[in-house]
Amino acid sequence: MQYEGVLRKMKSEVGHPIQYYLLFEDDFLNVNQVLNRALSIRFIKYQCLNCGEDRPVYRQGFCKNCFFDIPSAGDWIMRPELSTAHLDKEDRDLEYEKKVQLTPHIVYLANSSNIKVGVTRKSQIPTRWIDQGAHEAIEIVETPNRFLAGITEVALKDHVGDKTNWRKMLTNEVDDEDLVGWRDRLKGYIPGEAIDYFIASRPETHLQFPVLRYPKKVKSLNLDKTPSFSGVLKGIKGQYLIFEDGTVFNVRGNEGYFVGLEVL
Repeated sequence: MQYEGVLRKMKSEVGHPIQYYLLFEDDFLNVNQVLNRALSIRFIKYQCLNCGEDRPVYRQGFCKNCFFDIPSAGDWIMRPELSTAHLDKEDRDLEYEKKVQLTPHIVYLANSSNIKVGVTRKSQIPTRWIDQGAHEAIEIVETPNRFLAGITEVALKDHVGDKTNWRKMLTNEVDDEDLVGWRDRLKGYIPGEAIDYFIASRPETHLQFPVLRYPKKVKSLNLDKTPSFSGVLKGIKGQYLIFEDGTVFNVRGNEGYFVGLEVL
């Protein structure tokens, strides 16, 4: 089986285990079906996810020009507390920003390598947790816009982490945590503007990833340095492909790379 196209983050479906799909322009691959088989990845060129040009990817799958121009790469994406659409104030494109920012958002706790706090649109639950490789997660606050979720995340970061240790996540060096207890303890640190949106009753969500064997050590595949790689696929977790020799490939981290894939 051979595939060719620009990489975008894998689509996922909740299941036992989670199902993963690589989508190309005219085809798709259910990645779960090639577990325990050799998979070859070959870098061909860049293809910016916005303009489509063969320009080096700068961030988030975009070339440098697009990254600093398009509304979907504004600073408020990574820092929700910078959202201004609720004030009718434009950053790059007010219509787009209202569409994204003025929708229900969730502040959550996720356990991938350690407990972390995060923000995502309500429509992205549980996809966001799957993308982060979280084996358990829970909602804390549901706000009507991105700004309130952002200031809540900022307040809670003083008391719980906001980063995932990807190496620990991929080697499965994780412990189960009482996320309900964590949610209750953090309630007192929620800003006054968001406290009415506290969620007190939802249970933890548990996720099962399709991993046949976790590596003891991991090494990241960089297509700019190693444009061709082949290995036996042993697992999928977060947005990573895990190979038998400990090589891991971050699909989302390589968005905008046009590649050839072959199942051997």
